[in-house]
Amino acid sequence: MSDSLNPPQHLAAIDFLRTRSLANVVQAEIERMIIDGELKPNERVNENGLSQRLGVSRGPIREACSALAAMGLIEIIPNRGFFIRALTNDEAQDLSEARASVFGCICMMLAERITDVQLTELRALTARMDEIVALGDVHVYYPVNLEFHRQIAVMAGNKRLELLYQSFVRELHIQRYRALASNDVLHISNEEHRAIVDALEARDPVRALLAGRGHIMNGIVRTRKAGQPGADGAPAEAAASAKAATRRGRTKGPSTGS
Repeated sequence: MSDSLNPPQHLAAIDFLRTRSLANVVQAEIERMIIDGELKPNERVNENGLSQRLGVSRGPIREACSALAAMGLIEIIPNRGFFIRALTNDEAQDLSEARASVFGCICMMLAERITDVQLTELRALTARMDEIVALGDVHVYYPVNLEFHRQIAVMAGNKRLELLYQSFVRELHIQRYRALASNDVLHISNEEHRAIVDALEARDPVRALLAGRGHIMNGIVRTRKAGQPGADGAPAEAAASAKAATRRGRTKGPSTGS
């Protein structure tokens, strides 16, 4: 048999790594499109359209969508394809409350071990956000806001809590972004950031826990006021009901979970 039909194992491994690397790039771009609202909740992912837009085959598109489904940003509906996940009000509330508790715990832990260098880094981020608040540009503010929260999670030094927190962050991206895009919210958000850093600088675990958890809980109120998901919950609930009805109307297939 010709060797051309059996490529060396190391070449197969290189092809695999190349494909995985491409899928990671595609995943990051689709995630950005979801967060920016280019792909809307309940919208079906057009694999052919994305393939042409991104200049890749459908393989990396599907692999990226599967990874995003595991992160909670996309839902897989058997025999229909990939859909941008729409959180119901109850789901968003549950996730936000869980995120608030975990972030409060992270802040409490960090207050017990934070260094002066780390405090300086956090102060620099809040100062940068103050500058952006003056511009009123949520597109610039949001990534710095994400970095502030991420740094606190990393600095706390507990990898399990960091990963758990980031999983909540991914699922709530759209709601958080649009809440910050509401009028007169950025300066309130950063005032709460400063309160967290003040508690960390005081090395007061209880104060840090309350400031961290309170910041996220206040964000829940801001998200609700921003009307996400759905202006009054009806669009997201209706979409969820429609999907459930579709599933009931099909013959049984493999369960994808959520």
